[in-house]
Amino acid sequence: MVNHKAITWRAAAGALIAALLVGGCAQGLGGSTYSRTEARRVMTVQFGTIEAVRGVLLEGTKTPIGSVAGAAVGGIAGNTIGGGRGQAVATVIGAVAGGLAGSAVEESATRTQGVELTVRLDDGQFLAVVQADEGEGFRAGERVRVLRDAGTTRVAR
Repeated sequence: MVNHKAITWRAAAGALIAALLVGGCAQGLGGSTYSRTEARRVMTVQFGTIEAVRGVLLEGTKTPIGSVAGAAVGGIAGNTIGGGRGQAVATVIGAVAGGLAGSAVEESATRTQGVELTVRLDDGQFLAVVQADEGEGFRAGERVRVLRDAGTTRVAR
């Protein structure tokens, strides 16, 4: 005999996992990661010295994917409870709770470590740039390049 509830649960869980994996493919935020649209654009380059390095936490993505997948799983779970009006209420409550949980899971799963770099430019100006920590191991006293383009600033060697 086919257990339809088990199959539904597996399908919902698979949908949630797939949605979170797709949501986790967010654009990189490190100094060596460029978006496709940044290729072949002129950037302003300044040179400076790192004055301070501080680890930070970059919040995760908050797309509708986590909420929708969570709501689907929660609605399916709620639908298995009770019957009649109680089942309908449980479905709605399950969908709302699942949506909130899915959003929280997505944000948590896509959270990354970052680094705040305080740079003293050669002209004496100070900048603080936050970017993803891609393992560069920046240290105070190190000479770096600061690249700027249309609102994007990054620090690189």
